[in-house]
Amino acid sequence: MSDEQKQLLEEIKPLLELEDRRSLALVLRSQRSSDIAEVVEVVDDDWRRLIFDTMETPIAAEVLEKVNEATRAKLFDVLEDHEVQKIVSELDYDDAADLLAEMPEEIADQAVRSLPAADRLEIHKLLRYSEDSAGGIMDPLVISVSEDATLTEAVTKIRAAEIDEDFYSVYVVNRDGRFVGDVRLRLLLTRPENARIGDLIETDTIFVTTDMDQEEVRNIFSKNDLIVVPVLDKDHKLVGRITADRVIEVAEEEAAEDLYVMAGTDPDELETFSAFHAARIRMTWLLPCLLGTGVTAIVMTLFKTYNPAIYVAAAAFVPMIAAISGNAGLQTSAIVVSGLATGHLAALKLTTVFTREVRIALLVALSCATLGAVACTILIYTKVPEEAIQPIRLAFAFGTAMFSAIMVATTLGLFLPFVFRRIGIDPAISSGPLVTTANDSISVAIYMALAVSLAV
Repeated sequence: MSDEQKQLLEEIKPLLELEDRRSLALVLRSQRSSDIAEVVEVVDDDWRRLIFDTMETPIAAEVLEKVNEATRAKLFDVLEDHEVQKIVSELDYDDAADLLAEMPEEIADQAVRSLPAADRLEIHKLLRYSEDSAGGIMDPLVISVSEDATLTEAVTKIRAAEIDEDFYSVYVVNRDGRFVGDVRLRLLLTRPENARIGDLIETDTIFVTTDMDQEEVRNIFSKNDLIVVPVLDKDHKLVGRITADRVIEVAEEEAAEDLYVMAGTDPDELETFSAFHAARIRMTWLLPCLLGTGVTAIVMTLFKTYNPAIYVAAAAFVPMIAAISGNAGLQTSAIVVSGLATGHLAALKLTTVFTREVRIALLVALSCATLGAVACTILIYTKVPEEAIQPIRLAFAFGTAMFSAIMVATTLGLFLPFVFRRIGIDPAISSGPLVTTANDSISVAIYMALAVSLAV
């Protein structure tokens, strides 16, 4: 919360305590909806009720849209059904569709039924698309003209259009309604009034399709410095547009989602304040990890029958092997996942990425193996009787195991994101605790096998 938002909270606290609705309304009327949303997130339900009682419906709609998902879920319980319906009617179609998707089904149905038939039709069109697709995040309100129209006819249509959002170009369609290109606004202002729109078209206009993933849409905006992009259906007909501000929201959502997955949880955790709900989501990830660490323990016990002195000395270095190899694999997977998410690696062949990452892994593995072997030698010479084990052999086993474990972990970190992406699973999972736990078991098995075989 910024200083301005803290100041706003301190200013309205006495008014909320006194339930002075008139003064509260005057204060909130001059505030940004984003600042009010921040305040709504930190107050209790009673104060949220007072705040929404004093706001006009358009501002209330903006605030409801901008609060986080957990707060929004609370507000659906605080607000009356008729208030939710008024708020939905104030939103743009794309924002209304997003909000309806989060509502309890009964409240959402009532809100949709309260809308005019034309609005219901547009919202139902949006709800058909996946929420993570271009169709799911687009604004269906666009201005289009026929390629046969004159500049005067196009300007007349723009003036008559009921659209509140800014627009930067006019989209052009042919007689069949298929998208042809766009015409920049500056051309409408600088060309003769009788000029034909078809002669002013930029035919190389970048567009996206309704089934395109929102992450790919974000990458297209980033690579081409776009402000807005048209959305076409499978028949190449214009059905909507996506603006840069919507893509910024998508980027934030995708980044947060990847971060949660890599940390071993789920964005669904943010949908409620319930500690039980959050704990349940986290345990769905932690239980497999618990089983994975059990596998590591079993691996350790399998080597217990060998020379006890070697086993004890080797076991002391297991955490180092697991931690270093795991982190090395995590670094590789994080780089690959980030590259795939931003599109920087999407155009590269796997062999190109493999060549680069393997060279890096070789240098890292050699460095860690050498330094680890030296540390291992020093510790063994100072702490373990030389007649019990052969320190040089154990150090060699440790170095060899460290090198092997890092190379295996790096290979997993490199290939798994590509494999997951190919089969339709979020590549960020490859950097999560499940894969890290599996890598620990593999690296420990490699190390213990080399230790007991080389150190005797």
